[in-house]
Order: sequence, then C-alpha cells, then structure tokens
Amino acid sequence: MPEKIKVLFLAAEAAPLVKVGGLGEVAGALPQALRSLSEKPDVRLVIPKHNRLVLGRRTAKLVAEFKIKYLRGEINTKGYQTTLNNTPVYLIDGEPFSKAAQVYSSDDQADGFKYAYFSLAALELAKQLDWIPDVLHAHDWHTALAVYALRTTLKDDRFFTGTRTLLTIHNLPYLGTGAGPAIKEFGIPVAEGSALPWWAQDMPLPMGLLTADKINTVSEGYAAEILTELYGSGLEEFLNSRQKHLSGILNGIDLKSWDPATDKALESNYSVDNFAPRKENKPTLLKELGLPSRPKTPLLAFIGRMDRQKGIEIALEALQQIQDLDWQAVFLGTGDPEIEHRTRTLAAELPGRVCAAIRFDGDLSRRIHAGADIMLIPSRYEPCGLVQMSAMRYGCVPLARATGGLRDTIVDLSANKAGTGFLFEHENPAAMVAALKRALAAYADRRRWPHLQMRGMKQDFSWTRSAQKYLDLYRSL
Repeated sequence: MPEKIKVLFLAAEAAPLVKVGGLGEVAGALPQALRSLSEKPDVRLVIPKHNRLVLGRRTAKLVAEFKIKYLRGEINTKGYQTTLNNTPVYLIDGEPFSKAAQVYSSDDQADGFKYAYFSLAALELAKQLDWIPDVLHAHDWHTALAVYALRTTLKDDRFFTGTRTLLTIHNLPYLGTGAGPAIKEFGIPVAEGSALPWWAQDMPLPMGLLTADKINTVSEGYAAEILTELYGSGLEEFLNSRQKHLSGILNGIDLKSWDPATDKALESNYSVDNFAPRKENKPTLLKELGLPSRPKTPLLAFIGRMDRQKGIEIALEALQQIQDLDWQAVFLGTGDPEIEHRTRTLAAELPGRVCAAIRFDGDLSRRIHAGADIMLIPSRYEPCGLVQMSAMRYGCVPLARATGGLRDTIVDLSANKAGTGFLFEHENPAAMVAALKRALAAYADRRRWPHLQMRGMKQDFSWTRSAQKYLDLYRSL
C-alpha cells in the first residue's frame, strides 16, 4: 500500500479559529475534506497564532521552540498543536503576531514583515517536527514566500529535497505590496532578472508564482480571467508564460454548517423535501429588519464586504432605477465608509423598502439566506464566491454578474430552462436592471418560482468533490 501523501497546508486564517474572509472558510474546510477522502492524505494546517484567534474548548499543546533569524537579530518562536475535528493544526507564535492587534492591517510593511516571518517559521516548524512534506500548499500572498524560499534560500536544504509546491490564488490583486523591505530583512533575495515585471520582483505573491511547481485559482473561470489584461493585475503576460502549470478548482461550502434543515438561527427549518416551511422565515425576518410585512413582495438581499470589488454601487444605482417596481431590499455588511454611506442614504430615501444593516452579523446572514427571495451579487470580479452557493443551498435565488466563479456556479434561467439564477454580463447598472426585471417577472410566476429555488438547493457544492480534485493535483506533483 503506497504511503499517504503528506501536505503542509499554509494559510493566514482558518475558520472557526480565526476568520476574516473567504480564505478562512477555505483553509478551515479543505484540509478536513481532504483527510476525509478514502485515501486519507496526511494534511497538516499551519496558521499564525493571532491575538484574535479563538480556541474555544480546544487545547493547544507546545510542540516546538526555535528562533528565526533576521538582520536585526532573532525572533523567539513557539509552535503549538491543536485540532479541527480530525485535522492537526499548528499555530505559529512570535512577537510579530503577539504584538499585532489585527489579522490584516493597513500597514503594508508591518504585514509584509509578519507574513514573511510566518512563511519561514512554518517551514522551520516542519523541520523541528521532523515531518517532511511531499507537497507544500500555500495560499495567497501571505504564505507565497514559503514557496519562493524553498527554491532560493533553502534550495540546498536536503530536508525539503523531495517537496513540491502548489500556490493557490484566492484574490490576485493582493500581491503583498510593501513587503519588499521585510523580504530583504530575512535574507531572501528578490527576483531580479526573472521573468516577472520589474515592479513585482519584491512582492510575495508574484515571487511565489514564479517558483511554484503548480498554480491554481479557486474557480476555472478565474483561472482563465487572470490571463487577460482586465483581470491580470499587470501579471497577465507572465501568467500566460506559466499557463501549462495553471488550473482552477472551484471552492465548496460546508454542507453541515450551511443546512436549512438544522440551522438553529432560523425561525423555521426546511429542506428540499420539506420546502413549505421556508415561507415562515420571511415575515419574521422583515420584522427584525424593521420593514413592513409584505410576504408576497420579493425581498432582495446583499451580504458581503462593502467594497468596490463587490460592485455594491452598481446594485444601489440599479435599485434607484426600478423604484416603480414592487420589491424590498436588505444590505448586510461593512467596508468602505463611502459605500456604507451610500447604502444608508438609499435606505433613508426609500423607507419601508430598504434596510441598511451596516454590521457583521452571522446569525442575521443565515436568516436572510432563509427569508430573502433573491441574492444580489454584482461583483466586478469574483475569483470563486461562496455566497451564491450558500444562497442556493437555502433556496435564495442568486442574481449575479457573469464573472469568475459566479459564472461557473450559476446557470442563467433565460439561457437554460433548468437554470438556477440570473446572470448579467456588463459591469453597469443598466445590465443589472435588465437582470432584475427578468428576476422580478419570474418571481411573479408563483407556480414556477419554487422549482427554480429547489433546483438551486439540489446543486452539489460539497467540499468532497473539490477535495478530490486537489488530491489529484497533489498526485500530479
């Protein structure tokens, strides 16, 4: 029987220990899904011991103590071990994290230093544990330097001779700008004279992309998009040169966590086989939002970061253009203060029709999934997107811009009678208005609308399918 593949899985965050965004969802769920496959690869997750990290009832055992050298001296480092279900999780603890209040800050140089330190400390931890990985799987710019270090400063280290590397891109525009000084402080040579553009030769993500054995993104659509000028963040020419090493694997969602049949946050539980109770969630939700109870009026929803990437201004303007139609809307999230202000302004202009919930509220998010009719996802770009998957799981029909993972996961109703939602191509309010009018017309057909909802609920967005593709990618290395 062949030995299990050993995978060192590095990420800046992992739910439920610490989660800021979609990366945390992936890093928390994918290692567990991989270890649950019949081949049971030995996947071990390493994340920083952030101040915001919450162990809950878990214990963390000290398993290693070592030092990481840099130009100004040494950083005393400790490695702790805990578990997420069946997955070993290691926590890197050192001054760059113990003194940092946030997982990510607005100080590019400070973040560059702490994640350069983390990348090197995670590799040293493997040596301290005498656990030789077959594959180093790094995620985004925060851990990309681990990939680069294996091919530069550690290229003659016999411990890692057989280790191959995979770098996953979750959001290409975040390159690690400002990390150049930190990279030099840790004695890592920048990528001068390489195939990278001159301006990217001291940025962690491009440096990792230069040296990774394989590269993947979190959807097939995004893997194709980053090869274009529109989405390539200035790296499109370089990425095209590495195209044969690039692929896309769609993210999944945790079907146990996102299950309307068992979700304790809901007023009424339901399933695709017992769908009728879903309608009981809407009146309760409208009351919670302070909106008049109009159960037969379609409730539109936006849940997510309020920033330019998510295209929320497109949605705000589109709704202003269809004030004469019958709808209500709720916006839940935080982000850019200007976009928050515009959302509050629309709610003030349309009282009784729009609710602006400018906050993070996980339980309310679930109740919106279960009570709203249409989920608005007008993203300018979306590497994968998770909200469309969780929305469909709860019978909330997605209306999204046709980009990246949104195009990969939503079947437009007008293009296919077996559709699961509504897509629009162009990045402007007029295109979204046309999609909204199609959706509102479909909603008015009370006989067919439930079938559209239930088709979405039947989609397979489990991590098992994605995990198997990742295991195949590991094998190819």
